[in-house]
Amino acid sequence: MEKEQLYKEYYPKVLRYVSSKINRVEEAEDLAQNVFVKVFQNYDSFDESKASISTWIYTITHNTVINYYKSMKFRQVVDIPENYSEEVTEDFVEGLVEREMQGRLADALCKLDEDKRDLIILHYYSGHTLKEISELMKKPYGQIKRLHAKALGELSGMFEIK
Repeated sequence: MEKEQLYKEYYPKVLRYVSSKINRVEEAEDLAQNVFVKVFQNYDSFDESKASISTWIYTITHNTVINYYKSMKFRQVVDIPENYSEEVTEDFVEGLVEREMQGRLADALCKLDEDKRDLIILHYYSGHTLKEISELMKKPYGQIKRLHAKALGELSGMFEIK
């Protein structure tokens, strides 16, 4: 597939995924562009015997988002609403909590092995069914179901969900 066609086909999907994780439109667009810089820089090293092009791009996208959140820990950026007053609004607090949870989730996803991480991203963030994922990852459906259950078990253990 030509790079131009690759960009046209996958950029909207990558931007949609990144935008669902990053609240700022400009930063989401910058990160989506960074994904394609990485894709084009590494295109010659892509090995379709290891993964499909979509899985490869989504992995780069996911890792880019994780790296973004890791860098956020050091910057400690807090958006102050334009209409800020001495009263802290409920929406503002909810936004802070959501950012903290996104950071924790990104850290937890980093701890999963690659197959489990890819499965979670493809299923919950890209909206693929487990059957579609079995085709994308070239693994039997039963194996994908077991991998899904293990990935959720590991994530719930990391968050101490009972």
